[in-house]
Amino acid sequence: MDSAFTALSENPRQAQPHPSHGLRIAAHFFSAVFHPLLLSTYVIAFLIFLHPSAFVGVDERTRILRISSTILFTFLYPAIVIFLAWRLKLVRSLSLNNMQDRIVGFLVTMFFYWWTWNVFRNLSDVPPVAVHFALGSFLAICGGWMCNIFFKISMHALAAGGLCAFFICFGMQDPFASGLYIAVPILIAGFVCSSRLVLAQHTPFEIYIGLFIGALAQWVAWLF
Repeated sequence: MDSAFTALSENPRQAQPHPSHGLRIAAHFFSAVFHPLLLSTYVIAFLIFLHPSAFVGVDERTRILRISSTILFTFLYPAIVIFLAWRLKLVRSLSLNNMQDRIVGFLVTMFFYWWTWNVFRNLSDVPPVAVHFALGSFLAICGGWMCNIFFKISMHALAAGGLCAFFICFGMQDPFASGLYIAVPILIAGFVCSSRLVLAQHTPFEIYIGLFIGALAQWVAWLF
C-alpha cells in the first residue's frame, strides 16, 4: 500500500516548465493570504460582521470577543506552538515541508480546533452554523493527520475544500444565499491549489485528496 501511495504522489518535476518569477511571487502571496490557519478567521468574521442574520441580536462587545477568540485559538496559538517546536528543533521547518514535521503541526492544530469547537457549542450566542464550521474544521484536521501517515496531503487544499463545502451546505439553507456562496470559495480554492502546484509543494494527487477530505469533513459536520 505504501508503494502505491508513493507512486500516486510522485511528482515528475523535471517534466514541468519552470514558472516565471512573477508567477512564483503570486503563488507565495495566495499561499500566505489564504493560509490554512487563517481561513477559519475569515469565515467567522464573515458570519459575525457581514452576514445579516448569523449573529443577529449579539452585541458589539460579544462579537469582538468571539472573533478575538477565533483568531487566538485557530491562528495565533497554533502558530506560536509550531514556532516554539521549530526553535526547540522538534520540527525542521516552519513550513512543515515533510511528513514527519506535519505530525506535530496536525496534533497542535487538532487540539486548538477541538477546543474552539467545544467552546462554541457551549456558548448560547454562537449560532449553529458557526458550530458546524468549527466541527468540520476539526474533523478535516483529523482526516489530514490520518492521511499524513501515508503521504504528504496538502493542508492548503484541505482548508480550501472545507471552505467550499461549508458555503455550499450553508447556502442550501440560508435565505440570504447567492451565487457568491459558490463562486468565491471555488475561486479561492483554485488560486490556492494552483499556487501550491506552481511552487511544486504538492502533486495533483495530494491536492485532490486534500480537497476531498476537507469537503467531506464539512459535510459530515453539517449532518450533526
